[in-house]
Amino acid sequence: MGGVIALVVVLILVVMILISCIKIVPQAHAYVVERLGAYQQTWSVGLHIKVPFIDKVAKRVVLKEQVVDFAPQPVITKDNVTMRIDTVVFFQITDPKLFAYGVENPIMAIENLTATTLRNIIGEMELDQTLTSREVINTKMRASLDIATDPWGIKVNRVELKNIIPPAAIQDAMEKQMKAERERREAILRAEGEKKSTVLVAEGKKESAILEAEAEKQSAILRAEAQKEKMIREAEGEAEAILKVQQATADGIRMIREAGADESVLKIKSLEAFEKAADGQATKIIIPSEIQGLAGLAASVKEVLK
Repeated sequence: MGGVIALVVVLILVVMILISCIKIVPQAHAYVVERLGAYQQTWSVGLHIKVPFIDKVAKRVVLKEQVVDFAPQPVITKDNVTMRIDTVVFFQITDPKLFAYGVENPIMAIENLTATTLRNIIGEMELDQTLTSREVINTKMRASLDIATDPWGIKVNRVELKNIIPPAAIQDAMEKQMKAERERREAILRAEGEKKSTVLVAEGKKESAILEAEAEKQSAILRAEAQKEKMIREAEGEAEAILKVQQATADGIRMIREAGADESVLKIKSLEAFEKAADGQATKIIIPSEIQGLAGLAASVKEVLK
């Protein structure tokens, strides 16, 4: 009975050992396998079986892009201003073997390398240039770190300056400068607004004067046209009246002639026409010589009739 139990225990141990030798590497991971303490191979994604008691997984490596946020590092600019800058490094492991055997502590190595590289770059720049050249600093640091970490199987994809913290005195001076700049811009904007307002008012007055002059011009033209129309209508009325008088006179003379009146009667009618033409307002009337004798005859007839 004891032998059966021992056999079962042995079988269980063998099964457990076999199961422990079966390894499944998940996605975006890699396993560095050593045999008897020496590098054997790198397992990629999938199912793998190692030799019991001989092979072992020395390091499990994550192949996804990783982000490390380093604490602020003190740096000195070219014009001797001390500030603190913290950086964020985005890196990815490209060679698990080099990552496992290249450096003892890769993250610490990257942090120290980042600090020294940052000091070298900032030491060649002045304060104002440092504050306005983040992209330049990021590019230079990424290039330097990528070259330095290549033997460790690490690729630096991006480096970002998270914060630039100048000294308190520098911050106060910068805030005062920014406040003065804002006030200056506000004054400029206010002056430009007043200038535009003055220009618009002047243009409005000018436009109003032009419109008033145009309206006055149109009014004068309309008055002149109305006066012209009035004079034309008066002239047409007077011409029409004269035409009617002449027509009436002509009709009367024609009727007299049709009635058989002689030359003397016609001359008397002419005198009557002159009398109507004078209308009691003329002080002098010029009578043709041929009818002056007839006028005397008419006066004699009037005396006889009395």
